[in-house]
Amino acid sequence: MHDHVHHRNGNGALRPLLIALILTLGFSFVEAIGGWLSGSLALLSDAGHMLTDSFALALGAVAAVLAKKPADRELSFGWGRAEVLAAVTNGLIMLLIVVGIAIAAIDRLRNPQPVHGSTVMLIAFIGLLINIIAAWVLYRGERTLNIRGALLHVMGDMLGSVAALISGAVIYFTGWVPIDPLLSLLICLLILFSCVRLLRDAVDVLMERVPRELSLPVVGETLAGVIGVRSVHDLHIWRLDSSTISLSAHIVVDDLSAWPAVLERLRETLIKRFDIEHITLQPEPIEQPSPRIIDKVTSPQ
Repeated sequence: MHDHVHHRNGNGALRPLLIALILTLGFSFVEAIGGWLSGSLALLSDAGHMLTDSFALALGAVAAVLAKKPADRELSFGWGRAEVLAAVTNGLIMLLIVVGIAIAAIDRLRNPQPVHGSTVMLIAFIGLLINIIAAWVLYRGERTLNIRGALLHVMGDMLGSVAALISGAVIYFTGWVPIDPLLSLLICLLILFSCVRLLRDAVDVLMERVPRELSLPVVGETLAGVIGVRSVHDLHIWRLDSSTISLSAHIVVDDLSAWPAVLERLRETLIKRFDIEHITLQPEPIEQPSPRIIDKVTSPQ
């Protein structure tokens, strides 16, 4: 016998994600054109950074839309992992951008090119304002994982704009052109950090890893301590997608007739303490042999 508790996060995150996406994506093209006209690799690399972060924002928006689609006969868990597949593609594209910018930056260090510092400063300053507005919109939005992740990306964009602004200022006031490719390499590191984190999170979901913010033994011991529960085994915790954590477990209870009340206590514990709402629990009578039980909680086989 299985008892299921299914909840789906709301879609209040869609509007701020779309606003941030329009601002970031639109200005990435402006910055790319400005970088090409001014000869600034820092602007071009920051445009690439904003473009990749636009993809991340788009993924969040797509996830909010797909979350509305119900599960069907073929996709019984729904469409959540479409964003994970897109994230892997996104990460690989980001890696290619990093390699391209790094090669161009090294070439610029060997063969300096003229850069219009005043143009770089102007465009970078506007970009900084755009990023501040996008961050403010996201900060005021629903505090979902998608929003928090998007906010991190936008903060990275702000750092890139600051780097480009510094590059333009140094070139304008001192004429020291190498600062442009040097700061481009710094922006490459920002992109690489985002890329590695994105790929890591995507692989975690595909491998059904226990979410990094949770501990399997701690969750198991907490469940085993609920009134009416004798022990817990076959405990599994994984992500269905970037925002939905699932849990399944076998619960050995003192009295099967009291299972509805025990289930409610377990559900409240998982939601309030661990924010786990997609729950599948199977009760078992205490007299039923459970050879895999070790000190109340066992690790997955």
